[in-house]
Amino acid sequence: MCYIWQNPTLPKEEITLETLAKIPSGVDYLNLTGGEPTLRQDLMEIVELLYPKAMKLEISSNGLLPTRIEPIIKKYPDVKIRFSLEGFEATNNQIRGEKDGYNTKVQGLLRLQELGGTDLGFAITIQDDNIQDLVSLFRFAEKNGFELATSALHNGFQFHKSDNTFYDRMKVARHIESLIIEQLGSRSIKNWFRAYLNLGLISKILGHERLLKCTAATDFMFIDPWSDVYACNVRPDLKIGNLAEQDWEEIYIGSHVEDIRQKVSRCTQNCWMVGSAKTAMRYPHYAKLPKFGPLAWVIENKIRVTIGKKVKFERYIDYSRIRRDQKVVKRTSFLDHLLKTTVETKEKHYLDQYINQ
Repeated sequence: MCYIWQNPTLPKEEITLETLAKIPSGVDYLNLTGGEPTLRQDLMEIVELLYPKAMKLEISSNGLLPTRIEPIIKKYPDVKIRFSLEGFEATNNQIRGEKDGYNTKVQGLLRLQELGGTDLGFAITIQDDNIQDLVSLFRFAEKNGFELATSALHNGFQFHKSDNTFYDRMKVARHIESLIIEQLGSRSIKNWFRAYLNLGLISKILGHERLLKCTAATDFMFIDPWSDVYACNVRPDLKIGNLAEQDWEEIYIGSHVEDIRQKVSRCTQNCWMVGSAKTAMRYPHYAKLPKFGPLAWVIENKIRVTIGKKVKFERYIDYSRIRRDQKVVKRTSFLDHLLKTTVETKEKHYLDQYINQ
């Protein structure tokens, strides 16, 4: 799904603690992602620096080095941990090219649970090759006291890959309907709102417009390994500044940012990922409160599921309109291929084909 592993960064070029210290306090949410954050030798120092700055700090990991996270959970049990898990054993290992990835992740998360972790879970990228596991994986997570975060197959310039697409968009969308019903039927308020988020994934997968307006460069930003700050992690043309070279105020408040925000307001890409969608669902100054639209949808459909009525998905999704892909590329599994990659410094971090897509 992404070729970051074939295009690694040089540690000496990556963002430093001194640069991260420029991030202001009072941030609602910070996500340490990658690549793979557990490969940073100073991960604990990064957590100690950023934990006081955010209401919620997350580490998104492939889950293959869970012991690297154990000392973090011992000290900060409420740090949010999400391990990438694409399904049960055969499905996950085939998609991600991991010989024993499933067991490593599950046992690793159970260990973090024993150590007192309070916000632990898996993250699945929904695609044709794992939809058969989707609902069962949600039930497995619920049974073991874990969360399940969802996203859909998509492209981003930092992936070094731009041909991710679905084979059968309608089939995938219908499977997500089943997950939505399961989530609305659970006792967790979080899951009720995740059901709305997954409704947005159906819209995205079918190629429709976003359910809610994007608030990139206003309510959230993306910082890449070289300290470059972007409005989001999808459009490389929306670069705002560089945190190593500038102060946060200069990046966030400068006049050039208004031009970026205008471009965001005109953006027609139907991105719908956890970070951007969750932000769009909440009031900007009251981050724990949902906006009226998502709240009304949740209340209505929670009631419908509770009293045994069907969710009328056709009221929200036009299933007669499905994006037609000009080219569908079969994704390759690297499970049975041992490949080596050479770490090289590139003059340009992101190739023109991704900048111009």
